[in-house]
Amino acid sequence: MKETFEFCEATAPSSTANLGPGFDVFGLGLDLFYDTVSIRKLATKNGKIKIVIDNKANIPSIVKENSASLSVKKFAQKYKIKDDLEIRITKGVPIGLGLGSSAASSAAAVTAFKELFKCKLTDNELLDFAAEGEVSSAGVKHYDNVVASLFGGFVIVRTFPTLRFIKVDTPKDLILIVCVPNLLTPVKKTKLARSVIPKAIPIEDLTKNLANACIMVSGFFLQDTRLLTNGINDIIVEPARKSLITGYDKVKLNAIRSGALAVTISGAGPSMISFTNSAKDAHKIGHSMEQAFAESKIQSNAYVCRPSSSARVTSKF
Repeated sequence: MKETFEFCEATAPSSTANLGPGFDVFGLGLDLFYDTVSIRKLATKNGKIKIVIDNKANIPSIVKENSASLSVKKFAQKYKIKDDLEIRITKGVPIGLGLGSSAASSAAAVTAFKELFKCKLTDNELLDFAAEGEVSSAGVKHYDNVVASLFGGFVIVRTFPTLRFIKVDTPKDLILIVCVPNLLTPVKKTKLARSVIPKAIPIEDLTKNLANACIMVSGFFLQDTRLLTNGINDIIVEPARKSLITGYDKVKLNAIRSGALAVTISGAGPSMISFTNSAKDAHKIGHSMEQAFAESKIQSNAYVCRPSSSARVTSKF
Protein backbone atom coordinates (compact mmCIF):
# COMPACT_ATOMS: atom_id res chain seq x y z
CA MET A 1 0.00 0.00 0.00
CA LYS A 2 1.31 3.42 -0.98
CA GLU A 3 2.28 5.52 2.04
CA THR A 4 0.48 8.88 2.24
CA PHE A 5 1.19 11.99 4.25
CA GLU A 6 -0.82 15.01 5.34
CA PHE A 7 2.14 17.25 6.20
CA CYS A 8 5.67 17.75 4.99
CA GLU A 9 8.37 20.25 5.97
CA ALA A 10 11.63 20.98 4.14
CA THR A 11 14.53 23.37 4.50
CA ALA A 12 16.80 24.93 1.88
CA PRO A 13 20.01 26.97 2.14
CA SER A 14 20.97 30.46 1.10
CA SER A 15 23.04 30.82 -2.05
CA THR A 16 25.22 33.14 -4.05
CA ALA A 17 24.88 33.48 -7.81
CA ASN A 18 27.06 34.63 -10.71
CA LEU A 19 30.36 34.37 -8.76
CA GLY A 20 31.82 37.04 -11.01
CA PRO A 21 31.78 36.00 -14.68
CA GLY A 22 29.04 33.34 -14.43
CA PHE A 23 25.98 35.58 -14.76
CA ASP A 24 22.81 33.46 -14.68
CA VAL A 25 24.97 30.32 -15.04
CA PHE A 26 26.93 29.75 -11.78
CA GLY A 27 25.40 29.18 -8.36
CA LEU A 28 26.89 28.17 -5.01
CA GLY A 29 24.92 26.96 -2.00
CA LEU A 30 25.93 28.63 1.28
CA ASP A 31 25.79 26.80 4.60
CA LEU A 32 24.76 30.00 6.35
CA PHE A 33 21.06 30.89 6.38
CA TYR A 34 18.08 28.58 5.80
CA ASP A 35 14.40 28.92 4.91
CA THR A 36 11.90 26.36 6.14
CA VAL A 37 8.63 25.67 4.33
CA SER A 38 5.90 23.28 5.43
CA ILE A 39 2.89 22.19 3.41
CA ARG A 40 -0.26 20.79 4.99
CA LYS A 41 -3.15 19.22 3.12
CA LEU A 42 -6.51 20.73 4.04
CA ALA A 43 -9.80 18.87 3.99
CA THR A 44 -11.15 20.49 0.82
CA LYS A 45 -10.15 20.08 -2.83
CA ASN A 46 -10.57 23.40 -4.62
CA GLY A 47 -6.97 23.93 -5.67
CA LYS A 48 -6.54 26.88 -3.28
CA ILE A 49 -3.44 27.86 -1.33
CA LYS A 50 -3.32 29.59 2.05
CA ILE A 51 -0.04 31.25 3.01
CA VAL A 52 1.09 31.57 6.63
CA ILE A 53 4.21 33.64 7.28
CA ASP A 54 6.13 33.03 10.49
CA ASN A 55 8.43 35.47 12.32
CA LYS A 56 6.71 38.51 10.76
CA ALA A 57 8.85 38.30 7.63
CA ASN A 58 8.17 41.05 5.12
CA ILE A 59 7.26 38.86 2.16
CA PRO A 60 4.08 38.77 0.02
CA SER A 61 1.10 36.77 1.21
CA ILE A 62 -0.52 36.74 -2.25
CA VAL A 63 0.03 33.46 -4.09
CA LYS A 64 1.23 34.91 -7.40
CA GLU A 65 3.66 37.27 -5.63
CA ASN A 66 5.20 34.73 -3.23
CA SER A 67 7.98 32.53 -4.59
CA ALA A 68 7.11 29.44 -2.52
CA SER A 69 3.40 29.44 -3.30
CA LEU A 70 3.92 30.33 -6.97
CA SER A 71 6.24 27.34 -7.40
CA VAL A 72 3.78 25.04 -5.62
CA LYS A 73 0.85 26.35 -7.66
CA LYS A 74 2.61 25.56 -10.95
CA PHE A 75 3.66 22.15 -9.59
CA ALA A 76 0.11 21.29 -8.50
CA GLN A 77 -1.40 22.43 -11.79
CA LYS A 78 1.00 20.28 -13.79
CA TYR A 79 0.17 17.18 -11.73
CA LYS A 80 -3.54 18.01 -11.52
CA ILE A 81 -3.47 18.04 -7.71
CA LYS A 82 -6.59 19.76 -6.36
CA ASP A 83 -5.98 19.55 -2.60
CA ASP A 84 -6.28 22.86 -0.81
CA LEU A 85 -2.97 23.56 0.90
CA GLU A 86 -1.60 25.58 3.77
CA ILE A 87 1.96 26.73 3.12
CA ARG A 88 3.85 27.96 6.16
CA ILE A 89 7.06 29.90 5.49
CA THR A 90 9.73 30.55 8.10
CA LYS A 91 12.33 32.93 6.72
CA GLY A 92 15.94 32.55 7.76
CA VAL A 93 17.59 33.92 4.62
CA PRO A 94 17.81 37.75 4.67
CA ILE A 95 15.40 39.27 2.15
CA GLY A 96 16.59 41.25 -0.85
CA LEU A 97 20.30 41.19 0.00
CA GLY A 98 21.72 38.96 -2.73
CA LEU A 99 21.63 35.65 -0.86
CA GLY A 100 18.91 33.83 -2.77
CA SER A 101 16.04 34.51 -0.37
CA SER A 102 13.21 33.87 -2.81
CA ALA A 103 15.10 30.88 -4.24
CA ALA A 104 15.50 29.26 -0.81
CA SER A 105 11.74 29.48 -0.22
CA SER A 106 11.01 28.03 -3.67
CA ALA A 107 13.53 25.22 -3.22
CA ALA A 108 12.16 24.25 0.18
CA ALA A 109 8.59 24.44 -1.10
CA VAL A 110 9.06 22.15 -4.11
CA THR A 111 11.11 19.72 -2.01
CA ALA A 112 8.26 19.47 0.50
CA PHE A 113 5.57 19.25 -2.20
CA LYS A 114 7.38 16.50 -4.10
CA GLU A 115 7.66 14.40 -0.94
CA LEU A 116 4.11 15.12 0.24
CA PHE A 117 2.51 13.93 -2.99
CA LYS A 118 5.22 11.39 -3.94
CA CYS A 119 5.64 12.99 -7.36
CA LYS A 120 7.83 11.15 -9.84
CA LEU A 121 9.92 13.64 -11.80
CA THR A 122 13.48 14.35 -12.84
CA ASP A 123 15.81 16.78 -11.09
CA ASN A 124 15.52 19.07 -14.13
CA GLU A 125 11.74 19.11 -13.82
CA LEU A 126 11.96 19.84 -10.09
CA LEU A 127 14.38 22.69 -10.82
CA ASP A 128 12.02 24.14 -13.40
CA PHE A 129 9.16 24.27 -10.88
CA ALA A 130 11.43 25.96 -8.31
CA ALA A 131 12.48 28.54 -10.90
CA GLU A 132 8.83 29.49 -11.42
CA GLY A 133 8.99 31.20 -8.04
CA GLU A 134 11.72 33.57 -9.23
CA VAL A 135 9.19 35.26 -11.51
CA SER A 136 7.65 36.78 -8.36
CA SER A 137 10.83 38.69 -7.48
CA ALA A 138 12.86 39.02 -10.69
CA GLY A 139 10.09 39.14 -13.29
CA VAL A 140 11.65 36.20 -15.16
CA LYS A 141 12.56 32.58 -14.47
CA HIS A 142 16.23 32.28 -13.65
CA TYR A 143 17.95 29.25 -12.26
CA ASP A 144 21.32 30.08 -10.70
CA ASN A 145 20.09 30.59 -7.12
CA VAL A 146 17.38 27.93 -7.08
CA VAL A 147 19.67 25.25 -8.51
CA ALA A 148 22.21 25.98 -5.75
CA SER A 149 19.56 25.95 -3.01
CA LEU A 150 18.01 22.74 -4.33
CA PHE A 151 21.15 20.71 -4.90
CA GLY A 152 23.89 22.47 -2.91
CA GLY A 153 27.54 22.93 -3.77
CA PHE A 154 28.76 24.60 -6.96
CA VAL A 155 26.33 24.26 -9.84
CA ILE A 156 26.47 25.21 -13.52
CA VAL A 157 23.11 25.65 -15.25
CA ARG A 158 22.18 26.30 -18.85
CA THR A 159 18.75 26.94 -20.36
CA PHE A 160 19.40 26.62 -24.10
CA PRO A 161 18.74 24.53 -26.11
CA THR A 162 17.42 22.56 -23.15
CA LEU A 163 17.56 22.98 -19.39
CA ARG A 164 20.51 21.13 -17.88
CA PHE A 165 22.68 21.51 -14.81
CA ILE A 166 25.91 20.00 -13.53
CA LYS A 167 26.85 19.88 -9.85
CA VAL A 168 30.57 19.96 -9.09
CA ASP A 169 32.19 19.10 -5.76
CA THR A 170 33.78 22.06 -3.99
CA PRO A 171 37.36 22.08 -2.67
CA LYS A 172 37.57 21.07 0.98
CA ASP A 173 39.59 24.20 1.82
CA LEU A 174 37.16 26.67 0.20
CA ILE A 175 35.94 29.24 2.74
CA LEU A 176 33.42 32.00 2.02
CA ILE A 177 33.12 35.31 3.85
CA VAL A 178 29.75 36.94 3.26
CA CYS A 179 29.34 40.57 4.31
CA VAL A 180 25.69 41.58 4.60
CA PRO A 181 25.00 45.33 4.81
CA ASN A 182 22.06 46.50 6.89
CA LEU A 183 20.23 48.25 4.06
CA LEU A 184 16.64 48.68 3.00
CA THR A 185 16.53 47.47 -0.59
CA PRO A 186 13.88 48.47 -3.14
CA VAL A 187 10.87 46.27 -3.83
CA LYS A 188 11.69 44.07 -6.85
CA LYS A 189 15.39 44.76 -6.20
CA THR A 190 16.53 41.89 -8.41
CA LYS A 191 14.50 43.27 -11.31
CA LEU A 192 16.16 46.67 -10.78
CA ALA A 193 19.64 45.12 -10.65
CA ARG A 194 18.97 43.28 -13.91
CA SER A 195 17.81 46.48 -15.59
CA VAL A 196 21.24 48.16 -15.33
CA ILE A 197 23.06 45.36 -17.17
CA PRO A 198 24.25 46.46 -20.64
CA LYS A 199 22.12 45.18 -23.50
CA ALA A 200 25.08 44.95 -25.89
CA ILE A 201 28.71 44.14 -25.07
CA PRO A 202 31.97 44.14 -27.06
CA ILE A 203 33.09 40.69 -28.20
CA GLU A 204 36.44 41.33 -26.46
CA ASP A 205 34.69 41.66 -23.09
CA LEU A 206 32.68 38.51 -23.70
CA THR A 207 35.89 36.62 -24.50
CA LYS A 208 37.55 37.79 -21.28
CA ASN A 209 34.57 36.81 -19.16
CA LEU A 210 34.30 33.44 -20.87
CA ALA A 211 37.98 32.75 -20.22
CA ASN A 212 37.56 33.64 -16.53
CA ALA A 213 34.50 31.41 -16.26
CA CYS A 214 36.47 28.51 -17.76
CA ILE A 215 39.29 29.08 -15.26
CA MET A 216 36.73 28.92 -12.44
CA VAL A 217 35.15 25.68 -13.66
CA SER A 218 38.62 24.14 -14.09
CA GLY A 219 39.47 25.12 -10.52
CA PHE A 220 36.35 23.43 -9.17
CA PHE A 221 36.95 20.24 -11.15
CA LEU A 222 40.60 20.18 -10.07
CA GLN A 223 39.61 20.98 -6.44
CA ASP A 224 42.00 23.96 -6.56
CA THR A 225 40.75 26.99 -4.62
CA ARG A 226 43.55 29.26 -5.79
CA LEU A 227 42.87 28.43 -9.43
CA LEU A 228 39.10 28.89 -9.25
CA THR A 229 39.41 32.22 -7.45
CA ASN A 230 41.79 33.41 -10.15
CA GLY A 231 38.79 33.38 -12.50
CA ILE A 232 36.46 35.41 -10.27
CA ASN A 233 36.70 38.60 -12.28
CA ASP A 234 33.70 40.03 -14.14
CA ILE A 235 34.12 42.95 -16.52
CA ILE A 236 30.54 43.06 -17.81
CA VAL A 237 27.83 42.82 -15.13
CA GLU A 238 29.68 43.81 -11.96
CA PRO A 239 30.94 47.18 -13.27
CA ALA A 240 27.33 48.06 -14.17
CA ARG A 241 25.98 47.01 -10.78
CA LYS A 242 28.64 48.32 -8.42
CA SER A 243 27.10 51.81 -8.41
CA LEU A 244 24.09 50.28 -6.63
CA ILE A 245 26.31 49.30 -3.68
CA THR A 246 27.61 52.11 -1.51
CA GLY A 247 31.17 51.34 -0.45
CA TYR A 248 31.74 48.63 -3.08
CA ASP A 249 35.30 49.67 -4.06
CA LYS A 250 36.50 50.04 -0.47
CA VAL A 251 34.97 46.71 0.60
CA LYS A 252 36.73 44.93 -2.25
CA LEU A 253 40.06 46.66 -1.59
CA ASN A 254 39.98 45.98 2.15
CA ALA A 255 39.18 42.30 1.64
CA ILE A 256 42.02 41.78 -0.86
CA ARG A 257 44.48 43.58 1.42
CA SER A 258 43.39 41.31 4.28
CA GLY A 259 44.13 38.14 2.34
CA ALA A 260 41.04 37.40 0.25
CA LEU A 261 41.81 35.50 -2.95
CA ALA A 262 38.81 37.06 -4.71
CA VAL A 263 35.86 39.35 -3.95
CA THR A 264 32.64 39.86 -5.85
CA ILE A 265 29.01 40.93 -5.50
CA SER A 266 26.80 38.17 -4.12
CA GLY A 267 24.05 37.70 -6.68
CA ALA A 268 22.36 41.02 -7.37
CA GLY A 269 23.82 42.50 -4.18
CA PRO A 270 24.17 44.46 -2.01
CA SER A 271 25.93 41.68 -0.04
CA MET A 272 29.57 41.11 -0.97
CA ILE A 273 31.36 37.77 -0.84
CA SER A 274 35.07 36.98 -0.45
CA PHE A 275 36.87 33.69 -1.05
CA THR A 276 39.84 32.24 0.80
CA ASN A 277 41.49 28.94 1.63
CA SER A 278 42.85 30.22 4.96
CA ALA A 279 40.77 29.75 8.10
CA LYS A 280 43.26 32.04 9.85
CA ASP A 281 42.53 34.92 7.44
CA ALA A 282 38.76 34.45 7.18
CA HIS A 283 37.68 36.48 10.21
CA LYS A 284 40.24 39.18 9.45
CA ILE A 285 38.80 39.49 5.96
CA GLY A 286 35.27 39.72 7.33
CA HIS A 287 36.24 42.43 9.80
CA SER A 288 37.93 44.45 7.04
CA MET A 289 34.75 44.28 4.94
CA GLU A 290 32.64 45.48 7.87
CA GLN A 291 35.07 48.37 8.40
CA ALA A 292 34.80 49.39 4.76
CA PHE A 293 31.01 49.53 4.90
CA ALA A 294 31.27 51.47 8.18
CA GLU A 295 33.38 54.11 6.44
CA SER A 296 30.34 54.68 4.21
CA LYS A 297 28.17 54.89 7.36
CA ILE A 298 26.60 51.48 6.69
CA GLN A 299 26.37 48.88 9.43
CA SER A 300 27.07 45.34 8.25
CA ASN A 301 27.72 41.83 9.50
CA ALA A 302 30.30 39.46 8.07
CA TYR A 303 29.81 35.69 8.28
CA VAL A 304 32.26 32.88 7.61
CA CYS A 305 30.78 29.75 6.04
CA ARG A 306 31.36 26.78 3.76
CA PRO A 307 29.43 25.54 0.70
CA SER A 308 26.12 23.92 1.58
CA SER A 309 24.52 20.57 0.94
CA SER A 310 21.11 20.23 -0.76
CA ALA A 311 17.59 21.11 0.32
CA ARG A 312 16.09 18.33 2.45
CA VAL A 313 12.90 17.11 4.06
CA THR A 314 12.96 17.64 7.83
CA SER A 315 9.56 16.30 8.89
CA LYS A 316 6.56 14.45 7.47
CA PHE A 317 3.51 12.68 8.83
